[in-house]
Parts: sequence; structure tokens; C-alpha cells
Amino acid sequence: MKDEQRDNDRVWTRDEVESPCVRLCVVHPEARICTGCYRSIDEIARWSRMEPQERRDIMAALPDRAPLLAKRRGGRAARLKRSQG
Repeated sequence: MKDEQRDNDRVWTRDEVESPCVRLCVVHPEARICTGCYRSIDEIARWSRMEPQERRDIMAALPDRAPLLAKRRGGRAARLKRSQG
């Protein structure tokens, strides 16, 4: 099992601007931002094809995105209530 984990860790390591991925990949349903790394779905999809400067710009913007993700309370019922009100 340890060898398998070591192999998995190598997959996430690259010689480039590091990915902010923290392996908590859950996309906020309204903000459409990953609640783990704060990147948009588009940014996640394009990350491996981005130029280093674009990655650095995104990395610099990530801390300001955390407040955009309001805590979700009540699950599906609360979302339905919000959408009806």
C-alpha cells in the first residue's frame, strides 16, 4: 500500500508552477469554484496547458476567492428553498 501511495504522490508532482490542488475536489454548485483549491472548472481543465505566468496570476488570485464560497447549510432542501425564493 505504501508503494502505491508513493506512486500516486508522484503523479501530483510536476516541474512547473505547482497546482494548488489539495485533493478535496468538490465544486461549489453556485460559485462553480472548487472548494478545495478555489480554481474554476475552466482553470482546472486548462491548468496543464497554461503558460507559467497565467498559473502564477491564478495562484495570486486564489486567496481572494475563499469568501465567495458561502457555507452550505441544509443540503438539497435549502438549495431548493433558495431557488424558489
